[in-house]
Amino acid sequence: MDHHFRPPSFTIGVEEELMILDEGSLELAQAIESLLEDSPAQELAGEIKPELMESVLEICTAPCADVTEAGAQLRALRRRVTETAASKGLRIGSAGTHPFAMWEDQRIVARPRYRGLVSSLAFVARQELIFGMHVHVGVDAPDTAIHVANGMRVHIPVLVALTANSPFWRADATGMASTRMPIFRSFPRVGIPPTYRDWADYERRIDFMVRSGVVEDYTYLWYDVRPHPNFGTVEVRTMDSQTRVEHTIAIAALVQAMVKELAEHHQAGKRLSEYPWEMLDENKWLAARHGLDGELVDLPSSDRVGARQLGGRLLERMREHAQELGSEAELEGVADLLEHGTGADRQRMVYDANHDLREVTSEVVAATVPAD
Repeated sequence: MDHHFRPPSFTIGVEEELMILDEGSLELAQAIESLLEDSPAQELAGEIKPELMESVLEICTAPCADVTEAGAQLRALRRRVTETAASKGLRIGSAGTHPFAMWEDQRIVARPRYRGLVSSLAFVARQELIFGMHVHVGVDAPDTAIHVANGMRVHIPVLVALTANSPFWRADATGMASTRMPIFRSFPRVGIPPTYRDWADYERRIDFMVRSGVVEDYTYLWYDVRPHPNFGTVEVRTMDSQTRVEHTIAIAALVQAMVKELAEHHQAGKRLSEYPWEMLDENKWLAARHGLDGELVDLPSSDRVGARQLGGRLLERMREHAQELGSEAELEGVADLLEHGTGADRQRMVYDANHDLREVTSEVVAATVPAD
C-alpha cells in the first residue's frame, strides 16, 4: 500500500461538518450546491466541500505547520461560508446534531460515493444526520502511525466526553450528551478500532477486506482513529462538531499533543498497555451518555473516576507537549470546557429557560460565527 508518512511530524489539519439552515425557520436547508458555487476554495487556504446530505457543508484546512495556522484557516473558512450563506438567506451552525431536523426530509448529494453509500447501507446511511470534526496529525513513518493509532484508543472516551455537543435529535431531549455517537454506531466498521501489530499487519488486513469486496479501500473504515496513508497522518474522528471555533482549535491542539506523546513513546521503544476492548467501548458509551458529568473507568486502576477529572489529568500531561509544539495558548480552550461545560451543557441550559428548540438552534448559529 502506498503511503505518505514522512517528516516533518506533527503537521495538522482539521475538518468540520457544519449545518446549513434556513434563515427564517432554522430548519436544515438543502443548499450545498448553491453555497459551493459562491465559495470558491481558490481564494482561501483550505477547502469547502459537500458531505452525504445536501444540508451539510464540510470545511477543511490545508495541512498546517502548527495549530495557530490551522486555527486561522478555520476562522477564515467559517467566516466565508457564513457570509456566503447570509447572502442567500441561509445560516451556518456547528453542533453534533441539529436539534429538531428530521432525516427523512434530507436529500442525498448526487455524487457517486454518497449514492453508493446509500445503496450499500440503506437506512443506516439515510439516517446519518450528524456532524463531526476530524483532526489529522502528520507522522513520519508507517509503524509510528500504527503505534499512535493503537495508543489513542484508550483516550477516545475522554475526547467524546470533552466534545459532547448533541443532546437533542429529532426534537427530542435524548438524555445523551453525545447523541451523534449512537447514531453513527449503526454504521459498519466504526467505533473503537482493532489493534494492529505493525504496518505490515495493517496492510495485510486491509488488503484482505479489499480483495474480498467488503470495502473499496481503507477510507471505508470509519473507526474513531485510523491511519490515513494518503495524507500521511493519524486521523482522530470521534468528536462532535464544536459550536465555538475556539473549542475546535483547542481539541485540535490536544490531539496533536497526544499524537506527539505517543510518537515519542514509540521512538523510545516502549510498549503500550493493553486493556479489554469491551472496557474501552463501555467507557465510550459512558462518555456519550453523561459527558463530563459522568464517571469513566480509570483502566490502570479499574476505579471509577469522574470524566472531568480524567480530562483534567490529560490536559495537564499534554501541557509540556503543547508548549514544545507552540500551541499552549490554544490548548487553554480545553480548560474552558472542563470549567464551564461542553456544548451539550450549553444547549441544555438554553433549552431549560423556555423549552424552545428553535431558541437552542439560534444560539448555536450565533456562536458558530468566529469573533473578530
